[in-house]
Amino acid sequence: MRHGTQHADVATAELETALAGGPFHVALRAAITARGLPLQRVQHHLSRYGVKVGVTSLSYWQQGARRPQRPESLRAVRALEEILQLPDESLIRLLAKADERCDPQRPTGRSYRSLVEASGVLERLLAELESPLDGGLHTLGHHELVRIGAHRELLARESHHIVRAYKDGVDRYVAVHHGDPGCAPDRTAVRALENCRTGRVRWHHDTGVLVAELLFDTRLRAGDTFLFRYGFEDGTAGASSEYVRGFGFPGGQYALQVRFAEETLPVRCHRFTQHSAAAPRSGRQELSLSGRHRSVHLVEPRVRSGIVGIGWDWE
Repeated sequence: MRHGTQHADVATAELETALAGGPFHVALRAAITARGLPLQRVQHHLSRYGVKVGVTSLSYWQQGARRPQRPESLRAVRALEEILQLPDESLIRLLAKADERCDPQRPTGRSYRSLVEASGVLERLLAELESPLDGGLHTLGHHELVRIGAHRELLARESHHIVRAYKDGVDRYVAVHHGDPGCAPDRTAVRALENCRTGRVRWHHDTGVLVAELLFDTRLRAGDTFLFRYGFEDGTAGASSEYVRGFGFPGGQYALQVRFAEETLPVRCHRFTQHSAAAPRSGRQELSLSGRHRSVHLVEPRVRSGIVGIGWDWE
């Protein structure tokens, strides 16, 4: 009995050390060991949280062979904090710490840490609104126009959205805006432009994440399509150098157009893709500004899970 107690004390001490200094995989392994759970039981507990992760993936995570990257994997990490009785954000913080290492393939825009933190904030804000991320709607088409102001700031963006309901009773959509670093989401205006009106709005100042309900004047039945338009007026941050759009689910067509003020034009623009927030960027392609309209665009005929975006360089 005494030997068992000593073993538990050692496991607890190792866990405390790992949580304090990391890295993520060591802390995860120490937590699983301290709780005495085989990976099959951990997987079972995760399934009760509605999260599907294979035993092989869990094994890779605790060995450091792979890191959780996809939105579903980040949800699993948050669930693991509860299952393994760990402090809130303890594993997520260690996961984000890896972004602070010098890695030449890391994205130069938003850091992995900021995207991970924003992912957690978004989850909490959506929970406040009692809304899942897709809200019972599949996107058939999404055309987004981003306007960059004379001071190089993200001035505003407008979305033209076409959706199809996959269940009965859907009467709203929750739009997400992630402002540039240093923005003031409490001063960002939500505009319901066509076939919708503004409902509840929530934001988180440190990450710049804002979510807004857009209420329809009808309840959709499964199979119904709906078209609506909305926008955000921002302009509260400093110089912007890119616009990214993340997709947690596959969907229809997505078109992104970035328009620049006449007084301030970038010297070059490009498009890019990312498999996940932690992955290196790929698919870089130079884009030419279109004459007097001062804009560039990209079109994804059929969206896949991941990130697409347009970046630009100032003089």
